[in-house]
Amino acid sequence: MDRLATFFERFSLRANVFNTGPLCSAYNYRGECGRGHIHVLKQGRLRVEVPRQRPIVIEAPHLLFYMKPVTHRLTPLDGEDVITVCGEIDFGDGLENPVTQVLPERIPVQLQDHPRLAALVALLFDEAFSPECGRQAALDRLCELLVIQLLRISMDNCTSSIGLLAGLADPRLAKALTCIHAEPARSWTLEQLAHEAGMSRANFAVKFRDTLGMTPGDYMSHWRLGLAKSLLRKGSSVSLVSDHVGYSSPAAFTRAFIARFGLPPTAWLKEIAQRPALQEA
Repeated sequence: MDRLATFFERFSLRANVFNTGPLCSAYNYRGECGRGHIHVLKQGRLRVEVPRQRPIVIEAPHLLFYMKPVTHRLTPLDGEDVITVCGEIDFGDGLENPVTQVLPERIPVQLQDHPRLAALVALLFDEAFSPECGRQAALDRLCELLVIQLLRISMDNCTSSIGLLAGLADPRLAKALTCIHAEPARSWTLEQLAHEAGMSRANFAVKFRDTLGMTPGDYMSHWRLGLAKSLLRKGSSVSLVSDHVGYSSPAAFTRAFIARFGLPPTAWLKEIAQRPALQEA
C-alpha cells in the first residue's frame, strides 16, 4: 500500500528553485505567500530568524525545510562566503493542505543520518552549479524529490506525533485514510472505515481522534474542502468540484465552503490571484 500515492494524485507538488549560488545579504521570505521553502546550505553559516522564536545558526552542509508558509529571514554571518540552493514548495493549497497543516514549521534533518537524502542533495548541487541544458527543470524536479524523501523520513521517524503523517505512519489508520483519499465522494461511514482498518468501531473512533486530532467525519470534511480548493485552482467549475468531492449540489458545496473559509469559491479564487510575491530582498 502506497500511503502517499493518493495524496500526490490529488494535490500537485510543485517546486521552483529560485536561487543558486552566493547569498551576499539578508533575505526575507514571507509566510503569507502561502508556500513553503527549502534551503540547502552548501557552504558557510547562516543566521535563521522566525518571528517570536529564538534565532538559530546553521552550518553547512545543512537542509532547512519549511513545509508550512513561515515568515523567516536568512542572514549570512559576517565575513563568511555563504552558498545556498533555495526553492519554494507548493502543494496546491497552502495552509489548507492536509500535510502542511500538521507538520512542524521546521523539519530538522541531519544529512549524515540519511544517505539517500544526502545523495539527492549532492545531485542538486551538481545541477545547481552546472551549465548543462535543462538545468532549471532538473533543479525543480530534484527539489520535489527532496520533499518526497523528507515526507518519508517524517513518517518513518514519527516526526509528527499528531496529524496526517502520524496517521499514515500507523498501518491500520493508513488503510482507512487511503480509502478516504482515494474516494472522497463516497459517503464513508464509521463502520466502513473501521472495517478497512481492521478495528472495532469504538477503538477506531478513539484511535483516529487521538492520532489525527479530529474525528473521521471532520477529517473527511477537511480533506474534501482542501481537495476542492486544489481543483478550483486548476480551473474546474464549482459544479464539477462539488460533485467530485461528494456534495449533493453546488449550493450545498458553496455553503460548506463559506462556512469553512468565509468566502464563496469564486471570491476565494479572486483573492488568491492577488497574493503577494514569494520573497523580497
